[in-house]
Amino acid sequence: MHLKRISRGAARGARVLLCLTALAAVSACGRAHSELYVSAEDSGEVLVVDADRGEVTAHIAVGKRPRGMKLSHDGKLLYVALSGSPRGGPGVDESKLPPADRSADGIGVIELGSRKLLRTLPSGQDPEAFDLSPDDKTLFVSNEETAEMSVLDLVSGTIRAKVAVGREPEGVSVRPDGNAVYVTSEGDSAVFAVDTHSLNVLARIPTGPRPRAVAFSKDGAVGFVTCENGGVVTVFDTAKNAVTGSIPLAAGAENGPPMRPMGAVLAPDGRTLYVSTGRAGSVAVIDTGARRVTRQFEKVGARPWGIGVSADGKRVFTANGPSNDVSVIDSATGQVEKRIAAPRLPWGVVVAAKH
Repeated sequence: MHLKRISRGAARGARVLLCLTALAAVSACGRAHSELYVSAEDSGEVLVVDADRGEVTAHIAVGKRPRGMKLSHDGKLLYVALSGSPRGGPGVDESKLPPADRSADGIGVIELGSRKLLRTLPSGQDPEAFDLSPDDKTLFVSNEETAEMSVLDLVSGTIRAKVAVGREPEGVSVRPDGNAVYVTSEGDSAVFAVDTHSLNVLARIPTGPRPRAVAFSKDGAVGFVTCENGGVVTVFDTAKNAVTGSIPLAAGAENGPPMRPMGAVLAPDGRTLYVSTGRAGSVAVIDTGARRVTRQFEKVGARPWGIGVSADGKRVFTANGPSNDVSVIDSATGQVEKRIAAPRLPWGVVVAAKH
């Protein structure tokens, strides 16, 4: 009996230890821990941010003007777009900018275990955004200045093709099935659908003015395109590559800047799309089934662009460039829990589980 009691006690202890281990990735308030990777365009770094502690825990030097980022599917590598083009923006006279440093263009490869830049791969001119094939073998990169999409073979480390995709290509998103990649064209107010195998252009899909990013429904059947100058999200059918509707965002605060849809991220359950609104300083919350805005998270930061969501869907994160910080937003209440200092000029946000 004594031995049985010990055995039962040891078993209970093992179960408790197992539970504690399983809960190690969950915060005291029942939320998943999140580690953020934030591209700091002006400092040439990727910042590692602990969203729970509310602080930057590491700085990874990568090169000039880091912007778009993607995690490898196994979570071991982080890719980041680097550009030698001088930073412009609204109201900037580009004729007075310094010459571009084309040697700085590339895709940086960061090993997250060591938090070091392993190498920089070719990317085509002035890369800003890109996406990764499901098999982790190919990157599709937008080259705004040359109106192309570069196809980077990650096995050989070489560009194997370039595809014309309209003027000022911006956002790049691979459809969940991996058979097509979609590139927004700011200059043409369109999205170009490209077959990832043949690299033929499948369709030119009209959108609202100045499309920025493409996000897909969980099953990949529906695409959502943020259109900065139109204040709308264009919706299209990915099987037919045809527009099926448009979701208008609210006009914004009275006497305030208009809504400028920029970044977009789908909640883990697929029911909600979060859209950053740039100079309007908010996040629009879209019901993907009803295809309408259900609420706004107000005053999240100065010009939120990059946006991410935690693995459990309980928090939304935005990179706020002009205010040099990252906002942590409670998705249930819409309240900003904290603003984490993230100098200089945070651009993109990638969310990973914290180990």
